[in-house]
Amino acid sequence: MASAGYTNIVLIVADDLGYGDLGFLGNRYVSTPSLDQMASQGVVLTQHYTASPICAPARASLLCGRYSHRTGALSVESNRGLDRFSVQEATIADLFRSGGFATGMVGKWHNGLFDRRYHPNSRGFDEFVGFLNGGMDYYNWILDVNGRPRRSDGRYLTDVFTEEAAGFIRRHRDEPFFLYVAYNAPHSPLQAPEREVQNFRDGGRFNEAVCRLYAMIQRMDAGIGQIMEALEEYGLDENTLVLFTSDNGPWLGTERLPDGRVLSMRRYNGPFRGMKQDVLEGGIRVPAIVRWPARLPAGASVDAMIHFCDWLPTLTAAAGVTARSPQPLDGTNILPVLQGESDSVCQQRFWQFNRYEPVPGCNAAMRDGPWKLYWSRIPEAMAKLDVDNVWYRGMFAVPHFEMPVDPSPVVRTLSAAGKPQLYNLTDDPSESENLALQHPDRVRTMQRALASWFAEVNTERRGLPDVWRG
Repeated sequence: MASAGYTNIVLIVADDLGYGDLGFLGNRYVSTPSLDQMASQGVVLTQHYTASPICAPARASLLCGRYSHRTGALSVESNRGLDRFSVQEATIADLFRSGGFATGMVGKWHNGLFDRRYHPNSRGFDEFVGFLNGGMDYYNWILDVNGRPRRSDGRYLTDVFTEEAAGFIRRHRDEPFFLYVAYNAPHSPLQAPEREVQNFRDGGRFNEAVCRLYAMIQRMDAGIGQIMEALEEYGLDENTLVLFTSDNGPWLGTERLPDGRVLSMRRYNGPFRGMKQDVLEGGIRVPAIVRWPARLPAGASVDAMIHFCDWLPTLTAAAGVTARSPQPLDGTNILPVLQGESDSVCQQRFWQFNRYEPVPGCNAAMRDGPWKLYWSRIPEAMAKLDVDNVWYRGMFAVPHFEMPVDPSPVVRTLSAAGKPQLYNLTDDPSESENLALQHPDRVRTMQRALASWFAEVNTERRGLPDVWRG
């Protein structure tokens, strides 16, 4: 059945998927035909940035159109409430629902556990099938279905999410809808169907960890193909805008396998330095495809700097949703850029991430046109307490429950911050040549701008009534 003049939105987000993990972006070993086809039929963004190099803050910005510090989402420690964003925030799902759209979410939430106020059904989503934790077993899973637990039936979790997404499309095919599909692939635990893993083992090029991860990506790609087929089956593909992206860059450190081996996740990530948790390009520049045959060119590429905060105003504009967020947005509508009618985007963007309480001069960056100012990590500020990992792993095995979170500050002694580094990303996307000594005036100007932004967003965060403030 054909669409009745409205535009549907399907937002698909992968988990820890790197810029170099896809065929159309240069990976010669992973087969991603569905995403490769989507790229050929839509617009590929080559300078697309997440809002944070780690999961929960990035997702908060995507859903709210605002820098995550403003919203209260700072990190991933759900037992401390650091993954949740304030109930004062209006989500993109809130706006679509106000506009008369059916709203659904499938997959990983990770923006608030242990309190019903932060559940997806309380944040604008009419329907939710997924998990609230930062991770989940791919076979022995426990899902939350609109607040009720569903235990594993033995199916592979990526396939479950695909089927649930296709089912949402089928049920709402005769009305406008907004669907958020948040796959947890290829986030750990590294689990995939054995046959697909064996295909990579047979090549002999990769260790067992990377073989499993690449198999997970291929299975997710097949699922995305099934979602696209569902849109086509119901005559919705022409006037449905599908956005695919990843929450942050890839994890390239080590991973422990079930047999006890600890193996490197190092693999191709394009020309970029850094990984998940870093505000280097490898941690924050993420793949993105936008497909909308009715309004966007096929096979196009956009090199403008696009940011996660831009998607709320852009997707609501594309769908004709007139409801507006009560909070000032940090993003702008970049639909004219996607349509090739403009190259005007915000020229200044900011990033900062460390665990627990934000630390100025730690893992921070600013873009100003082609220029990027960068502060490296302070190791002690990036460390995660063992007890928080215990909580994370524990939520794999039990249905979601409610409890107070731990608001106590984490006491730590920090090393001094390093000196800021300056890069010209047009000439040096790999961030290999520090130009700070050659351009001291630019360094000072950008340093002041980043300090001003940091003070502003943290002042706003500390004024929130319902999240841990630090």
